[in-house]
Amino acid sequence: MIIDRGNFATSMKFTDIRLQHFRSYQDASFEIGPEVTIVVGPNAAGKTNLVESLMIAAGGTSYRDKNSVIARGQEWARIDAHTDTNATRTVKFRQDGETATKEFEIDYKKYLRLPFREKHPVVVFEPNDLLLLHGEPSRRRDFIDDLAEQVNPAFSGLRRQYKRVVAQRNSLLKQQAGDSAQLFAWDVRLADLATQIVTARTILMEQMNTQIEDIYSGVAGKKTKLISRYDSNIDTANYTANLLRRLETTRQTDIQRGFTTSGPHRDDLVFLLDGAPAATQASRGEIRTILLAIKILQLQILEQALGSRPLLLLDDVFSELDGARRKALTVFLKKYQTIITTTDADIAIKHFTKNCTVIPLQRGV
Repeated sequence: MIIDRGNFATSMKFTDIRLQHFRSYQDASFEIGPEVTIVVGPNAAGKTNLVESLMIAAGGTSYRDKNSVIARGQEWARIDAHTDTNATRTVKFRQDGETATKEFEIDYKKYLRLPFREKHPVVVFEPNDLLLLHGEPSRRRDFIDDLAEQVNPAFSGLRRQYKRVVAQRNSLLKQQAGDSAQLFAWDVRLADLATQIVTARTILMEQMNTQIEDIYSGVAGKKTKLISRYDSNIDTANYTANLLRRLETTRQTDIQRGFTTSGPHRDDLVFLLDGAPAATQASRGEIRTILLAIKILQLQILEQALGSRPLLLLDDVFSELDGARRKALTVFLKKYQTIITTTDADIAIKHFTKNCTVIPLQRGV
């Protein structure tokens, strides 16, 4: 799935960032190294806040909660970042009563939403990702859908449309609507959007399966069979017709339950290690190796699709890996600008003897 990015900059790297009234920062500036930057400090020192600001500056969104990023007692916040392409990226936040606004400014051009052509790819590995395999299916659906959004600008709108259609159908179901024609109309729309979502997901998973085994084996240091599988209660061959039939046959059940029981919002991704479900059969170390392989795979898929090397953000997970996996990771991330946060600098620094920038933080920055 290759996207024509036109005049997009390739391999853009951040050189510095300034944060004003952003979360725990009142006014702070940081130099960002071209290769690996290690942000070290105790808990509550603002490490994750710094990572979040870089993610917003690059891609326009955050993986964290939707609470305001504006520091307590302030009415505005601002991120100013510069890149090695001599670009200036500014994000302004303002709170006026109950109304919160966000504005982007890229080289003096203003946007209310960061356009796809101005987004720089980002891969984040943070503590909640350790629950990807064991957690709820919604985590894995969000993972593949977030990746699809990064490689295909149309997928974001498709995702929003599908959620609205499911919500509308659920509303009719809760009313125990007797109008079969009205429900069928929504079924047709839902099946059409669902087919597009499942197609995008399966294309990405097929691409993952061409690389993930070799990446996993490289990190683990031994040849191991690893594949991902799309798990749906609808046969993906002739998916539209199959889903329409399922929606019709389960209509009364859906009315009784008050929600739509079939569709891509109910599907899952399964990772199989040597033929067994990794979520239940893999060891703790194997789970972490699979997660590393997934993150490395994200980097490679985004680079291949977009022609630009992503920014890699490792937020408080480096210490969760043993020495062998840390060493293997450093081999894969050499060509990517990487930000690592940690409470123990020694754990990270010894793996990066050259070209490493260190940002020390203390509580109350």
